[in-house]
Amino acid sequence: MANYKIDDSKDKMEKTMANLDAEFNAIRVGRANPHVLDRIEVDYYGTMTPIQQVGNITVPEARVICIQPWDASLLKKIEKAINTSELGIHPTNDGKVIRLVFPELTEEKRKETTKTVKKKAEDAKVAVRNIRRDAMDTLKKEKKDSLITEDDQKLLEEKLQKLTDEYIKKIDQKTEAKSKEVMSI
Repeated sequence: MANYKIDDSKDKMEKTMANLDAEFNAIRVGRANPHVLDRIEVDYYGTMTPIQQVGNITVPEARVICIQPWDASLLKKIEKAINTSELGIHPTNDGKVIRLVFPELTEEKRKETTKTVKKKAEDAKVAVRNIRRDAMDTLKKEKKDSLITEDDQKLLEEKLQKLTDEYIKKIDQKTEAKSKEVMSI
């Protein structure tokens, strides 16, 4: 029964990693990456819908993303959604396709982006540690309620700590890789 807590914690930590991946994918690094559009939604007949579901997204050049909606009436709505997002790029609309041209990042912008990467990583580490804390509290309660023995509690706490260390290390590796990607020209 208590072993379930370890598996449950691992699942929660995996979700934290998936969220961090999504956060990192949404960060601009000077070249076109369609994932920067992942969190942008457009009003599609009264329903907020991800941009990927209303048209084709292509990367014809290293620093250009083209969005060609299946319904031409969505061009203005897509343009508005991009303008109101935190993307920081102004789309150009030629009546058929929306183009996003990504400028080269300045050294200052790269350093600022690296700080953002590190902050998102730190938030993920805090989430992993909170998962560990909640599981530890549950183990202590189970021990107090005589559902597990003291030896079981110690063993499970050690497993939980190893799992936490493993995920913190993964976060550090992803952060280092993303920071290198941001700083490379």
